Amino acid sequence: MSEARRAVMAADGVTISYSIFDGEDPAVVILHGLAGSGREFVPTAGALAPRKVILVDQRGHGFSTRAPADTTRAAFVEDVASVIRTESAGPVDLVGQSMGAHTAMLVAAAHPEMVGRLVLLEGNEGGGSSEDHAALGDYFRSWEVPFANREDARAALGDGPLARAWVADLEQREDGLYPRFDADVMVRTITEVAVPRWPEWESIVAPTLVVYADGGMFTDEQKSEFVRRGTNVSRADLAGASHDAHLDALEQWTAVLCDFLMSR
Repeated sequence: MSEARRAVMAADGVTISYSIFDGEDPAVVILHGLAGSGREFVPTAGALAPRKVILVDQRGHGFSTRAPADTTRAAFVEDVASVIRTESAGPVDLVGQSMGAHTAMLVAAAHPEMVGRLVLLEGNEGGGSSEDHAALGDYFRSWEVPFANREDARAALGDGPLARAWVADLEQREDGLYPRFDADVMVRTITEVAVPRWPEWESIVAPTLVVYADGGMFTDEQKSEFVRRGTNVSRADLAGASHDAHLDALEQWTAVLCDFLMSR
């Protein structure tokens, strides 16, 4: 695959970085989850060939501006809209995981002309408690950075699929390795995601696939209610997968994704 990294500047001066894998239109735009980056979805991009794929590092993540002042949902939405305007002459297929699924949902609601099909992996209308958010921030602040090398980082963070993604994405600086996100920015970001967005979800008319993992973060009741309140929704379930199913159930994930996006 041929990959190129590009960037756009948001109205508030934030730089939004993204990778493009050349291919056929309509493009597939993919949005990662909290504390992740587009890098996590490179294997997914490979499975989507020969389609054009755009992996966006959302604000505060990856190669995009690390500490944006504005972490509202509206800012995230307009960042993605700006990438789509820059890189596509028509509607794209929009895919998101977790926080990225929430962003993708809001983009489809705010800019229906931009989205041909929508795929939400382990996403919902919003939720979570302030206690959960505070605990997440405490966890990220507990990382004893800089890590001297990736072996030390693996020893500290573990060897699970998500930890491996974090380790692979660490930024090399003169004194060691650092995460490509800031703990306080992550807390501010997820606090915005917690606000329920039922009206936006119910307004989406694009054909939508909602994908859940049996070991994910949502209850059966939450899954059923979210799907029920959608307008044009189908559902797929992944077995033996976690909230980060794109990392630990890649073949299942890409199978349902490609089946939905290629069946036109």
